[in-house]
Amino acid sequence: MGAPMDLPVSLTGTASGFLDGDALVQAVRDIAQGPLAAVAQECDRQGVYPESVLRQLGAVGAMGVHHSNRAALGQAGLPADFGLAIRAAAEVSRVCGATGFMVWCHQVCGVYMEQSGNPNLGGEALARHMQGLTLGATGMSNPMKTFAGIEQFLLRAKPDGDGFVVNGTLPWVSNLGPDHYFGAVASVEVNDGEAPREVMFIVRCDAAGVELRNCPSFSAMEGTNTWAVRLSDYRVDAGNLIAHPVRPFIGRIRGAFVLLQTAMGLGVAQGAIDSIWKVEQPLGHVNQFLEDRPDELQAELDGLTARIMRLAQTPYESSNEHLIEVLDVRAHASELALRAAQSALLHAGARGYLMSSDVQRRVRESHFVAIVTPALKHLRKEIARLSQPVMPTPAPAQAVAA
Repeated sequence: MGAPMDLPVSLTGTASGFLDGDALVQAVRDIAQGPLAAVAQECDRQGVYPESVLRQLGAVGAMGVHHSNRAALGQAGLPADFGLAIRAAAEVSRVCGATGFMVWCHQVCGVYMEQSGNPNLGGEALARHMQGLTLGATGMSNPMKTFAGIEQFLLRAKPDGDGFVVNGTLPWVSNLGPDHYFGAVASVEVNDGEAPREVMFIVRCDAAGVELRNCPSFSAMEGTNTWAVRLSDYRVDAGNLIAHPVRPFIGRIRGAFVLLQTAMGLGVAQGAIDSIWKVEQPLGHVNQFLEDRPDELQAELDGLTARIMRLAQTPYESSNEHLIEVLDVRAHASELALRAAQSALLHAGARGYLMSSDVQRRVRESHFVAIVTPALKHLRKEIARLSQPVMPTPAPAQAVAA
């Protein structure tokens, strides 16, 4: 899936083109409502991959403002701004949920690179990533489900000298191309009696031992360049190592991972509300009898956005209380996207049931928001687990006797 798309790209290559704050959000909105809107149906119906749009988003700074060192954007000294990254990605998802998802894929890959501390993944490599000059993704669906006790690892790593060789297949990884890359995790072969452990690393699609294979067609998100990835004796060494051991690293970045993903739900919900308002004049006299009216949905969306912006101020906070709230806003974003998209369909009536309708596409996109890892059921499982009371450690027998 994912045919190439030929759109004009304006890459500055210099710091002067990168923006901050409301100016960045407006620039992203202009790209989303202009070049992206013009091809959104082609992305959905024909599997066109909007690579040029992604690079335009990188050229204005939408891919890099959540990093702690923004010098590559000509913004040295400015702190990481996860809230701004989420706002930018939400503007993309407001027009095309598939492209918004790919923005998240790229943004979170940058988190892996930066937080790895690996100089081979930082420096110039991270600078180019932040500018959208190179494109990255995430193959973390299987590991996240495995850590939650839902699946088992699909990639296996065998120690080999100072590194590892990895074999296995991931059934679908999005935002890929011949020169793209993504983060992945493999379980490491251990001796009997040793504790299980994993290794996290960057997979470069053009490297030896990497094969991209077609995967089945989806009901939506066809323009995401999603492939099955087969690794055959893929080499992991110091050049592409993200973390070993992995679990402490995941514990540190999981809140940021989930927070960035809320942008999809916010954007799809806002796009649905926009669609409701478009039919208010001709159909408001009968639509007034429907539930989930646009003003009610907007108030709920604004409240959820405010919660997310507050949490985004501390993306790497690792307390249980913080993580539960992060998972809760992610679940709320899924639920609201589903309700808003269905409401938009009911408000639009038959015109919203046409395959050419933005409303019809958004209904299918909202389903993706609710099932992509972490899916609603995954989120609720984790919230339940983290909410269990911690049993006190029994006191030593001697102390009890005293």
